[in-house]
Amino acid sequence: MNIATVIVDVPALGTDKEFDYLIPDKWMGIIEPGMRVAVPFGPRTIQGFVIAIKQNSSVRKLKEISEPLDITPVLNKELLELGYWLAHETLSFKILTYQAMLPAAMKAKYEKKIVRLNREHHPLLDEIFADQEELDWSDVERQGIHRDIHNEIKNGNIEVIYQIKNRASKKKVKTYHLVMEIHDIEKLKESLRANAVQQKTVLDYVMNHPTDKYIGTELIKNTNVSYATLTSLVNKGVFTESNEEVYRDPFEHKTFIPSDPLPLTSQQTEAIKPILNTIESNNHETFLLYGVTGSGKTEIYLQSIQKVLEEGKEAIVLVPEIALTPQMVDRFKSRFGKDVAVLHSGLSVGEKYDEWRKVLRKEAKVVVGARSAVFAPFENLGIIIIDEEHETSYKQEEMPRYHARDVAIQRAKYHKCPVILGSATPALESFARAQKGVYTLLTLSKRMNDRNLPSVSIVDMREEMRNGNRSMFSRELFEKLQDRLEKKQQTILFLNRRGHSSFMMCRDCGFVMQCPNCDISLTYHQFSNEMKCHYCGFVTSVPNICPECTSEHIRYFGTGTQKVEEELHKILPDARVVRMDVDTTSRKGAHEQLLDHFKSGNADILLGTQMIAKGLDFPNVTLVGVLSADTMLHLPDFRAGEKTFQLLTQVSGRAGRHELPGEVVIQTYSPEHYSVELAGKQNYDQFYKQEMIMRKIGSYSPFYYLSLITVSHEDLMKAVSVTEKITKYIGSRLSGNAIILGPVASPMSRVNNRYRYQCLIKYKKEPELKNILKTVIEHYYPQTVKEGLMIHIDVNPYMMM
Repeated sequence: MNIATVIVDVPALGTDKEFDYLIPDKWMGIIEPGMRVAVPFGPRTIQGFVIAIKQNSSVRKLKEISEPLDITPVLNKELLELGYWLAHETLSFKILTYQAMLPAAMKAKYEKKIVRLNREHHPLLDEIFADQEELDWSDVERQGIHRDIHNEIKNGNIEVIYQIKNRASKKKVKTYHLVMEIHDIEKLKESLRANAVQQKTVLDYVMNHPTDKYIGTELIKNTNVSYATLTSLVNKGVFTESNEEVYRDPFEHKTFIPSDPLPLTSQQTEAIKPILNTIESNNHETFLLYGVTGSGKTEIYLQSIQKVLEEGKEAIVLVPEIALTPQMVDRFKSRFGKDVAVLHSGLSVGEKYDEWRKVLRKEAKVVVGARSAVFAPFENLGIIIIDEEHETSYKQEEMPRYHARDVAIQRAKYHKCPVILGSATPALESFARAQKGVYTLLTLSKRMNDRNLPSVSIVDMREEMRNGNRSMFSRELFEKLQDRLEKKQQTILFLNRRGHSSFMMCRDCGFVMQCPNCDISLTYHQFSNEMKCHYCGFVTSVPNICPECTSEHIRYFGTGTQKVEEELHKILPDARVVRMDVDTTSRKGAHEQLLDHFKSGNADILLGTQMIAKGLDFPNVTLVGVLSADTMLHLPDFRAGEKTFQLLTQVSGRAGRHELPGEVVIQTYSPEHYSVELAGKQNYDQFYKQEMIMRKIGSYSPFYYLSLITVSHEDLMKAVSVTEKITKYIGSRLSGNAIILGPVASPMSRVNNRYRYQCLIKYKKEPELKNILKTVIEHYYPQTVKEGLMIHIDVNPYMMM
């Protein structure tokens, strides 16, 4: 068994296959499937994943593996198989599916070096290399000697080598092991001269706190001495010194108070019974846990995991937003302590790498994290839980375009274990599957302790305008805000738009400042005094006069979170406001700090975008205000009504979760829309019926599957003609039951100076569709390489823009 089958780190069509390499004798028996290896590929050395080990190859002359990059496999047999399944399902390259499973620290970084081969006297080489054997490529670029280098490579005097650099670094700390007996330490202390005060301090500390080893930083902190003092004691035989690896702990400054399982209500007991049965009988089943906000879904998750751990198995818990994670982490760490590893984008690259390694080394049994945590390298999974399963952030928007729910169900089938999908507002597709019996429906219709859902008031902002109120706050919301401040209760204000204003317009000529690269208006950010494009990142300064007609009558329209914060300070100067959006939470740990600040009562109002809509649980919040329910309602997306309903229901559920009753005020310009109306009543069942009628009329999911093809190019006509040809080709090969819409310009018709056209396929059963789409990709691949054509195919898309 001396041949390794390898998938190489070149995400391209021609290389999306297995390559065979010889295993050199020195690595025989060491290289296993699931390891990363360095292999020669063309002129360079690159990273690859070993998929299998075999005896024979159809290729006569094989190259050898350069070296292993791992000591033990980083992907197990199940994850290797999952990569192939994922590549087929999402029409992605296999290498990208494997990279998606690993933390960012393990993505390979390639460094180019030039090595001198000719050691004889050579004026040019002597000058370039001086006394060195090799140079970084950056030196070549700095000196601008590309042509000379090129000629010398041709002459065989120099070669270029590519080195694979892992960004994965392990954290090490100086550790001191106590080797001297205590009675000998006492003798040593007496023999020290009078002015050796620091050494005596350390010896006193050691005699009072005897242990096998001391961490250097802690020893110095506790004794207030220098490393030089510790080195002197090493020389005297008190300690031996070593560098030992430690994990970076993202929660080292946090204490978790252990919690015990809570008694379950009768509804919770009924819901958990079938879950516990499947865990006991080692069966796969997908449960949809449909429970109103505050009905105690988390306790069901915790007690189900408890059962799984008792069976000696492991658990994965997915949560949607990074802002949601701190509270979830608190609950899981309090219940399961050190058994919990956390994987989400709020951690540093190093912290994420360490948490992932805990899982790989079987030092953690529960993973709590965002979307990619579904790939946690467990080998004995007992349950996968997806909280707020309706959330669109579970779908990845770049290759591989997977949905965490599909991956979870695929993994659970392999491990014969249950999946729990939890939500107060399940995705229509999930609820429809539960109605058909594909999933098992578990319902929690009451809040804990039979508390009432908050009372909801829907305010028509058109009426407010007619009555002369031009403020962003309706009279009702303003009065309730004042009332909460007087009662020292807290409020959450929700607006799904960051920035100060949505756009800037000249009142004389109607000019709106657009992004030069995209078909979208720029957003005004007052804090940085800039106009920003939220699509391509273009930034420019704010004009004082209209660039079109030089008028000074410039106005800012629309409202963002920054503008609301400013307005709150004007109308309620005593209110302490915490703002949470992408701009205020970009710093590491900012989420947690802001939420802790609010939780501890240091702020009266939490103002934010959708990151505050879900999962948060604050006892003192009795008012929730939605400043504009319309921001998502009129987008060109068939899920716009569903997303609006979900968001309004979720944000309403943040009020009155404990002793104090809650109230919700929803401000809207579309009070008659059923999404807004039924969210006010928190009536999901009625919304489901109404929305399903709309979906059936429009032939959308869950009645039809969808695939969206988006073509983009810098030349408009090229984008149009390619989309037309693709649409025609697909149409001629599908059955008469499929519906093809397009070609048509995308709702965002130009992004980053690229024109975008699309075609949408709706179908019920088209077994050949994936092969047809693969043929399309293969046919246009040469043009994507040479002419910059881009073709994105999204099976079951969530972003229709």
